[in-house]
Amino acid sequence: MLGEPVPLTVGEIQLSGNCSPCRFNITGPSFTSNVKALTFERGNYTVSYVSPLQDNHLQTSFGSPYHVNITLPKEFAVQNPLLAGISPGANVTRFPDNTTLIQWNQTMSVDLRFYDNGREALLYFFLQFMGILAVVMLLPFLITRRTKG
Repeated sequence: MLGEPVPLTVGEIQLSGNCSPCRFNITGPSFTSNVKALTFERGNYTVSYVSPLQDNHLQTSFGSPYHVNITLPKEFAVQNPLLAGISPGANVTRFPDNTTLIQWNQTMSVDLRFYDNGREALLYFFLQFMGILAVVMLLPFLITRRTKG
């Protein structure tokens, strides 16, 4: 709430790299901190995990630059700028099966807002309703203006 880091609850943690299998340890929580830490030997690895999201919004920051890949399932999209938001530096790739890959190279933070088909349909309904309302409100003005002129 005040900008302090909030630990993420994750599951299905996997570590992959030039090892088979890659070994890692999960340490914590400690007496002074309620946060668990993932530790492994120094090297070039990929850490994968599964975590629940709320409100179709993913936001994270890192202590040093990382390469970040996020794959959205076919139910979600980021194409409409009125509904979605992507932090700068992202490369978005949409695949034929409607999945979306968003990549950042050497970034310190990621901010991603995505939407589903229901939200997009609701947006279009709202825009149509506002258009009809604008026509209904402007029509009497335009008619009275023509009769006076």
